[in-house]
Amino acid sequence: MRYLFTLSGGHIAPIYDGCVDLGIEIVDFRHEQNAAHAADGWARVTLTPGVAAVTAGPGVTDAVTGIANAMYANSPVLVLSGKNPVFEFEMGSLQEMDQVTLVSSITKWAKTCYDTRRLADYTSTALRHAMSGRKGPVFLDVPLDVQFNSAAGVDVPVDYRTDAEPAGDPDLVKVAAQMLREAEHPVIFGGAGIRWSAAEGALAALAEAAKAPVFLNSLGRGSLPPDHPYFFSAARKAALGKCDVLLALGVDWDFRLGFGQKSFAPGMRVIQVDVDAVHIGRNRAVELGIVGDPGKVMEQLLEAGVGADQEPAWTAEIREEEQRVLAKAEEGMQSDAVPIHPQRFAREIRDFLDPDAIVVGDGGDIVGISASIVQARYPGHWLDPGPFGTLGVGPGFAIAAKLAKPDKQVCIIYGDGSFGLNAMEYETAIRHKLPFVGVIGNDGAWGQIKVAQEALYGPGNAPASQLGTDVPYEKMVEGLGGYGERVEKPNELRPALERAFESGVPACINVIVDPSLMQRSSYLG
Repeated sequence: MRYLFTLSGGHIAPIYDGCVDLGIEIVDFRHEQNAAHAADGWARVTLTPGVAAVTAGPGVTDAVTGIANAMYANSPVLVLSGKNPVFEFEMGSLQEMDQVTLVSSITKWAKTCYDTRRLADYTSTALRHAMSGRKGPVFLDVPLDVQFNSAAGVDVPVDYRTDAEPAGDPDLVKVAAQMLREAEHPVIFGGAGIRWSAAEGALAALAEAAKAPVFLNSLGRGSLPPDHPYFFSAARKAALGKCDVLLALGVDWDFRLGFGQKSFAPGMRVIQVDVDAVHIGRNRAVELGIVGDPGKVMEQLLEAGVGADQEPAWTAEIREEEQRVLAKAEEGMQSDAVPIHPQRFAREIRDFLDPDAIVVGDGGDIVGISASIVQARYPGHWLDPGPFGTLGVGPGFAIAAKLAKPDKQVCIIYGDGSFGLNAMEYETAIRHKLPFVGVIGNDGAWGQIKVAQEALYGPGNAPASQLGTDVPYEKMVEGLGGYGERVEKPNELRPALERAFESGVPACINVIVDPSLMQRSSYLG
């Protein structure tokens, strides 16, 4: 553990004291939600547990959103909390509440430790839960008087958990290999499970052996680089509409994939691989379910002889469709219109950033549009909220990413609504000297909601969806000690990005984009 993400609170003062003694750096935020988001972001970038500490009562309730977001993203996070002293239980103590019950539905494990001698054991148990199977957040609260107690002879646990990766049933793997060999229109689809199993190497080997189209979503993005010959993104709808055998690796059949029901070819057979059997067959029946680590199962498939001597015509067909959809998007990406076309917005960011930049998507339609253009080249280099859809993750994720990889560019692609949720964390980044650049696609609205409301109720009938386009977000960041700039013309964006990154401080570029084009569905081919 190198960093503790937190917001100052009296119920956790002894934890801070211990961090000082051990040389653990304390990174303090302006809101507990962001401390939890930072722990989540750290886990996604490093594949090691992120740790946050929050004070009792409202400190825990403030962190709930970040904990829930980590839960649905399978992100291993340990949240420590203070609690009122035991001798004041049920007396109306300051910030007294049943915190374990509150967080139990959004954690894999949640307990209270009542004895200082058991703290090491409880912590190691928490981390075993966080890192096992489908990973996720855990919660441990400790009453204040327990924290102040001393205990002699307590050993720090070592070798308290295993990193063993379960392989799939060999007989089922052989069946899966045969299905893939015999398929005419095979597709490989990788989700967040690819990232959590660090399986990018196995995925590349499988793609090159099978020579089949590969699509990635969620935290799986970046597991193949965008110029890999078998990586595709824009042709997903066409590929899934004709696929006969789909190898789904660590994929959730949730709303992002139409619950496994929409836009899929009739009769498509699914081979689903997941480390947790509970998720196999959820929302969609599977022809074959293999319980195992996706990376290990891919290695088994390669050993079972999945491969093609020549690239099948099917892959060439999907490549042609990919190029067609991308060419269609070129008009928007090259547009000189004012207000700025959102595709031009995304293209300018893509063309400027280093290939190994870490990009955080924090918004609605502007992130959906940008995600189809700004492609991650490395795993853990595209971070978005994940299936819980929490807006406001940007600063917490960006700060954690900069701490984990200080030599990389870190960029947040913001919606103007998302920016407002946790904008004060710019002060956190400035205070801790952790520079990142936030680029706001400002359409003056909660655009994704506005579009949906007007589609249902008619133009102009979208209550509570409008924001101001003239709000000087960049000046707010300047006032806190960062760098800010407003951009209204497309040729101004690249120079602004150069100045922002060269400033060496947290920066905000407020880009005015065309609100009439903020309809993500029109960009998905």
